[in-house]
Amino acid sequence: MHSPSSNPLAHLAEELAELQRQGLHRRPLEPRSPSDRSFCSNDYLGLAGNPSPPAPSGTGSSRLVAGERDEHQRLERALAEWLGMESALLFTSGYAANVGAVGALARPGDLLVSDALNHASLIDGARLSRARVAVTPHLDLGAIDRELANRTERRALVVVESYYSMDADSPDLAALRAICDARGAALYVDDAHAIGVLGPSGRGLCAAAGIQPDILVGTLGKSLGSQGAFVTGRAVLRDWLWNRARTFVFSTGLAPTAAAAALKNLELIVRDPSLGHRVLFLTERLRTGLSGVLADLGRSDLRLLGFGHIVPLVVGEAQAAVTLAEHLKEDGIHVQAIRPPTVAPGTSRLRWTLSASHSDEDIDAAVASFRRALLDLARNA
Repeated sequence: MHSPSSNPLAHLAEELAELQRQGLHRRPLEPRSPSDRSFCSNDYLGLAGNPSPPAPSGTGSSRLVAGERDEHQRLERALAEWLGMESALLFTSGYAANVGAVGALARPGDLLVSDALNHASLIDGARLSRARVAVTPHLDLGAIDRELANRTERRALVVVESYYSMDADSPDLAALRAICDARGAALYVDDAHAIGVLGPSGRGLCAAAGIQPDILVGTLGKSLGSQGAFVTGRAVLRDWLWNRARTFVFSTGLAPTAAAAALKNLELIVRDPSLGHRVLFLTERLRTGLSGVLADLGRSDLRLLGFGHIVPLVVGEAQAAVTLAEHLKEDGIHVQAIRPPTVAPGTSRLRWTLSASHSDEDIDAAVASFRRALLDLARNA
């Protein structure tokens, strides 16, 4: 017999208390003060603050019904042309793009090979596909090749990110393309964090490697300074996703104002790719400064990872990362502590992200604040 309860959700309070005890509880943040220097936004090119062009605020329905707009088609054509693909399809978010595309492309009886550090949207898409999923160690191309070589399934899909935002690292995309070609597998690459900054004219790491994946995913909410996402590839891919990607079919079409803003910013990037160069220059200044502080203070327990415009600093335990982030916030430097389940236990970190809108003075202030925070925490330990 089930005992009656006046609050059937009482267990949630208990579980939230446990998250609090583990230093993993997340609360809504206050709107950022204009005086704060933010180093945790994905607005890599500093375009998110641009005013949107005049466009309708919504579509009123799925694009399959009555939600198709000129703004969608213009942006899709521009993205496909810029990235050298036949076609593109817009989604309402990066999460929706990956869940919808992976779930539509893989199915029972297929093999889906997934890197161990793939984004939650790719993991959820893989689960919903009901394909057999083989999770391979991070960046281990040998493991991917073995899974493909030993499979019994006729169809296989290899799913990776081009630039892993929590570690700032990348697979060997050229070698991965060769493996997929040799094993008869399709290659799916989420290039979301690279497009706009990395690669020739900011066209991402697939372009930098000189390869074309079968499915290329990007976002409008990072370097393009808007909201939404897109999947590019052959025309047949777009046709399939239009019909079978559930997060597209059963969602109201992307707001035309978001599509128009993304197109305006894309045109700016095409005209002036120096914005990406500026981000990488600032990143090198930050990495050099943070490395110098760690060396000066003998903090070999803290590790900087990766390359490019994301600078992960591994701190260790979740509460230590939160405490360091709080000290920086008190000094007007906003950098987010990243904790489990986003990263593995014991590897909580500060994830510094750079933007073309940062100044040299912003970088120097962040480095000085980082030094003060470490010294203050050491004195109070």
